[in-house]
Amino acid sequence: MEKVRQPAADSKRVRVAIAQSAPVYLDKRASLAKALDLIQQAAKQDALLVAFGETWLPGYPAWLDVCRGAALWENPSTKDVFAKLRDNSITVPGEEVNALSEAERDLNIAIVIGANERVDAGPGIGTLYNSLLTISEDGRLNNHHRKLVPTYTERLVWGNGDGRGLEAVPTSAGRVGGLICWEHWMPLARMAMHDSGEHVHVAVWPTVHELHQLASRHYAFEGRCFVLAVGLMMPTVDLPHELRNDVTSRPGDGGWIEHGGSAIIGPDSQYVIEPVFDREELLVSDLDLTQIDRESMTFDVSGHYARPDLFRFEKKDTDAN
Repeated sequence: MEKVRQPAADSKRVRVAIAQSAPVYLDKRASLAKALDLIQQAAKQDALLVAFGETWLPGYPAWLDVCRGAALWENPSTKDVFAKLRDNSITVPGEEVNALSEAERDLNIAIVIGANERVDAGPGIGTLYNSLLTISEDGRLNNHHRKLVPTYTERLVWGNGDGRGLEAVPTSAGRVGGLICWEHWMPLARMAMHDSGEHVHVAVWPTVHELHQLASRHYAFEGRCFVLAVGLMMPTVDLPHELRNDVTSRPGDGGWIEHGGSAIIGPDSQYVIEPVFDREELLVSDLDLTQIDRESMTFDVSGHYARPDLFRFEKKDTDAN
């Protein structure tokens, strides 16, 4: 891999990127190779951080919602697809994480990436999790978050996560944290993140449609931070062949099941980059972190608005295993 040298980061002005791109569906090795190429592209544009979407390695199980009968008891086709997903899920730590860590060290860039994670040893063996990994520019796995409550039909695939990872961690792009999809409607999960002092929050979604845009903008305003709202791309042709005969027509219109919608939002809730739909693109932008200081004058949810004389908040770091 070509080594990219970057200028030292200005602590108040950072460049970030969103990789709005489809993985190679249900193929973790090919998806990893594509991720490494996208990371290098972001580094060549002097980005200090690049974010990927929900369960990007090796793709989101959209078939749960768009294929009739996929969630029915003892559906043999669903079992076959789940077996492929399980086989192509990553372990943490593991080969894929090691490859990403090596790339971060070589390219001097941090990443946040969603993954299907499989537990291969000890308590919880065999369980899959919807996980979000943050690897810093020195190659360290700085954060490992598992989605607290899989949303609706997702519970057929993933187990419940735990309190670990509900925090921001230092990177060259500032303090970076993240939540997964409907966790953004969990007020106490948001409070845990706000208390950790995020500069940049990565909000990963399947598609960042209107409701998800509202949640992302609300998070930026409430947390007085920048939000990278990251949407997935999934073409209709990526639907597993075992379930294609039962696909509904609504989600696949235009050739996409997951449409992207990625955007960057400032701490005043205004768009830095407007939502981008229906195309793969590397979105790159400079963020002025002094905007966080300016917007905190009127509202600071963990500061002068916290009222610790009236309220007490506690996060428990429980282990799902």
